[in-house]
Parts: sequence; C-alpha cells; structure tokens
Amino acid sequence: MKNFIYVFSLFLIVSSCGQADCQCEAETNGFAPNEGQTVMMGSQASVDVVVAMDKAWAARDYDALKSFIADEAVLQFENGQKAANGDEFVAIIDKQYQEGLAEGNSGEWKFRYAFSIKPSKPEGTDHANNRGEWVNAGFDGSDGSYNEWYQVEDGKIISWSQTKGDISID
Repeated sequence: MKNFIYVFSLFLIVSSCGQADCQCEAETNGFAPNEGQTVMMGSQASVDVVVAMDKAWAARDYDALKSFIADEAVLQFENGQKAANGDEFVAIIDKQYQEGLAEGNSGEWKFRYAFSIKPSKPEGTDHANNRGEWVNAGFDGSDGSYNEWYQVEDGKIISWSQTKGDISID
C-alpha cells in the first residue's frame, strides 16, 4: 500500500509537469492610450537593444549608435529638439556633449533602470503604438535625472522621447 501511494504521488507530479502546453490568457493591467488597450510585459530583447544603444552612446561610438535608429524615426529631446534618423540624432547629442564639456559638465550618467511593456492589440485595430515594444529607462546624469521611452521594433528605435528632472536621490 505504501508503494502504491508513492507511485500515485509520482504519477501526479509527473502528469502535472507535463502540461506545459497550457493556453493561458496574457496578463494585462492598466490602460493604454487607445480604446480597449491594456498593458502587458514586453521582452528582455527590447531592453537589450536599449542597453546596447546606451553602451554605444556612453562610448561615443556614433556609428554603432546610429545603427540602432530606424530611418524616419521620431526622436524628441527634453528641450524640444527633434531628429528623424541616426545622423540627426548623433549631430544633436554630439553638440550637446561638446557644449556641456565647455560648461564643465562631464557628460557622464548612471543607467538606473529599464523595463519593457507593450499595449494589447484589440482585435481589428492597427494602432501605431502597437508596433514593437516600449522600453522605459531612467538615468542620472551629471546635469539632471532623465526618463526616456524607446519604441523598439525589429531591433531598431522607431520612436524615442526624453524628459529631464532634478537629480534623483539614492
């Protein structure tokens, strides 16, 4: 009888582990800008694109940095400047970097966090924000605290926006 209980317990464990094909509904919460949209977790792959882009930016490897930005991207800096491709983006950040150095700003920053989300795609919709995934990242710079949103599609940044605040306290 004791062996029967062990065998039966083992059978229950094995059979419950073998049900990996469970069709579960994706967890969502909150709401997104368009009617019927909720928010879901995105992927690590999108975060990895932003991390790699940040490394190129910090190294001032402008060719590598440009490779992350899609043509006809929508890129908006905290001061209102806009760029639409890698060349324009790099021209703005290099100018800001040079001006900052002249003012005594080191141009260094600390990458504080990043996470990826995506809006749900209600059936029958084709909203622009459904393209790719969205990564939110936070940085503490030598001149302030930055919050940035990156819309990542197929490994490229198609949209980016930046806001700036006071330096955060640890």
